[in-house]
Amino acid sequence: MITESSSNYNNLENMDVNELLHSMNKEDKSVPQAIERSIPQIEELVKQIVPRMKNGGRLFYIGAGTSGRLGIVDASECPPTFGVPFDLVIGIIAGGDGAIRKAVEHAEDDPKQAWIDLQEYNIGENDTLIGIAASGRTPYVIGGLEEANKNNILTGCIVCNPNSKMAEVANYPVEVIVGPEFVTGSTRMKAGTAQKLSLNMISTSVMIQLGKVKGNKMVDMQLTNHKLEKRALKMVIDETGANEDLAQDLLEKHSSVRKAIEAFNKLNN
Repeated sequence: MITESSSNYNNLENMDVNELLHSMNKEDKSVPQAIERSIPQIEELVKQIVPRMKNGGRLFYIGAGTSGRLGIVDASECPPTFGVPFDLVIGIIAGGDGAIRKAVEHAEDDPKQAWIDLQEYNIGENDTLIGIAASGRTPYVIGGLEEANKNNILTGCIVCNPNSKMAEVANYPVEVIVGPEFVTGSTRMKAGTAQKLSLNMISTSVMIQLGKVKGNKMVDMQLTNHKLEKRALKMVIDETGANEDLAQDLLEKHSSVRKAIEAFNKLNN
């Protein structure tokens, strides 16, 4: 497997800090290029997800270790960013939530457990399941994808090795081949970055297609802190031309940029 192949660098312990940082940065620059090559695969997957979510479907991520954590991060960022319910995009990690902070031994080795975990959410035919694994061979993820296929659930995957078992199983595989890691086999590095970028692209493009962005603004974001409240205020002012006091009143009343703008337009029609 490419993800397990020897690093392009050796004797890392003899490098000074400057050389380490520049060498890692040089390797990291290859990740966006790998993503670009996989855009056609990402596009096909997104095009399949959107109509299902418009029909009431949800998006699930499953993974182990770093891959599972990245899925959870992306899922957890969707509600505050796009104002969607917390259970619209769901990340599941092998070993349960405790594995987010501490590795759970052999959790990824059970091919039956992912489907058991998914039953808690009553996953169904309108939903989409994306498996995430740099290696493309994690039993936990493969087993979940196989069972999803049997139940007519759309499946996709994000892997960093070509011709993997996971890509063979998934309906719509995304293969982002980033090459050997700076530290041999440490897929939290380039592979992890590639997975994070891919997940960002998938969830963001899906949410835009679902109407959760207006112009280039996050009009449905949750106003959960002062920074976001200030951003929301500026968005309302820029969109409507309202003075600051009126914009603030509208936001306090409606707790939503979109609803504040709609209320302003009603007042002025």
